[in-house]
Amino acid sequence: MRTDSSPGSLPAREHLPAAGAGTPVLDVVIPVYNEEKDLRPCVLRLHDHLTRTFPYGFRVTVADNASTDATPHVAARLAAELAEVTSVRLEQKGRGRALRTVWSASDAPVLAYMDVDLSTDLNALLPLVAPLISGHSDLAIGSRLARSSRVVRGAKREFISRSYNLILRGSLQARFSDAQCGFKAIRRDVAQVLLPLVEDTGWFFDTEMLVLAERAGCRIHEVPVDWVDDPDSTVHIVRTATEDLKGVWRVGKALATGSLPLDRLARPFGDDPRDRELTDVPQGLARQLVGFCVVGVLSTLFYLLLYSGFRPFCGSQTANALALLVSAVANTAANRRLTFGVRGRAGAARHQAQGLVVFGIGLVLTAGSLAALNAATADPDHSTELAVLITANLAATVLRFLLFRAWVFPDAPPTVPAVSPDAPRTVPAPPVPDAPAARHPDAGRPWGDATARRRPAHPADTHPRDRR
Repeated sequence: MRTDSSPGSLPAREHLPAAGAGTPVLDVVIPVYNEEKDLRPCVLRLHDHLTRTFPYGFRVTVADNASTDATPHVAARLAAELAEVTSVRLEQKGRGRALRTVWSASDAPVLAYMDVDLSTDLNALLPLVAPLISGHSDLAIGSRLARSSRVVRGAKREFISRSYNLILRGSLQARFSDAQCGFKAIRRDVAQVLLPLVEDTGWFFDTEMLVLAERAGCRIHEVPVDWVDDPDSTVHIVRTATEDLKGVWRVGKALATGSLPLDRLARPFGDDPRDRELTDVPQGLARQLVGFCVVGVLSTLFYLLLYSGFRPFCGSQTANALALLVSAVANTAANRRLTFGVRGRAGAARHQAQGLVVFGIGLVLTAGSLAALNAATADPDHSTELAVLITANLAATVLRFLLFRAWVFPDAPPTVPAVSPDAPRTVPAPPVPDAPAARHPDAGRPWGDATARRRPAHPADTHPRDRR
């Protein structure tokens, strides 16, 4: 994995400003390799759909991946016939390489891609990009595995697709449902930060991009799609699956070793309620309680194991003190990192010292409970001792959480970087490519109004659609 990239912070999400005539809002890339037969009907169908239904300026870019047939000539003829169509020729194969090249050079604020076979129903295109235009999401993907999706494909491809996504969930903790659906979109400002970190240039490209985006805290919107399998697909399933598994291993290894600088991608979610400065609402309390409970259960089991190991060699009080001391050090370290999100060595010694004070309070509670038990019964059963210690530890646990939160880690960083709504932002708003100073006359009108549709990117007197 690349470790020398320094991409900086992701910008805060904002609704894309109204672009002027001639500025495409959406750039749809169609990566192709030897598709001379299907390319023309695909582009004509997509262009017609966008012309009739998309309320903003658009562009369709054909990215030719070193085709050896007549595909580049078909793409050139389409670009000459339709003002909204352009073609790009690459001399090396690779879907990921084609997307990276076109997306990196595009001036459109929203970037998308779809397969040339148009297996996905085009009615899902506007729902795919709308959350990106509005600023609600950073990436959007079509999902063939959503409950409301309607998919027609063979059992073999269905099994492979579901197995692959299960592997992603188990190995990379991915939460998106469908990694390889050829129907995705991303905001350009987010792509400019993420693309330098994506290493794959083939079919694993978009899976890697999604995993990194999810780990960086980006919001991924999923759209259920209607999808019909292409029986003439040229994808080599076995080779593609092998390369994907290699990519899963490479990305998983990079994430496990921390070689990816994802911590630099922390973004100031300007529209996230967790960023607001609220005086009476504890920040991150629910998450901290869950983390503390998990650590507490593991620490209690560790403590009981140590106590049972020390007890045959020393008295109950000595065994309790030794077990509590060792488990307290481990408990403080685990809560410091997992519950309160404190990283690095700064303040670690002070936190452990304060944790030992908390340990002393717990020792008093548990030792007092044992002393009371021994005073009541001369020779208590081991099971009775454990029951008393568990009860005392529960009381000590509640007190430990309150002391950790209020005294040991009072300034623990929040889950998401806090940014005041009134504070000036250090990250610029998403750039708008060469928009004119005057506002477009159709800006602000509802999408349902026929007059609200933007003019295409070409002059009004050069295309039949503008003479309607």
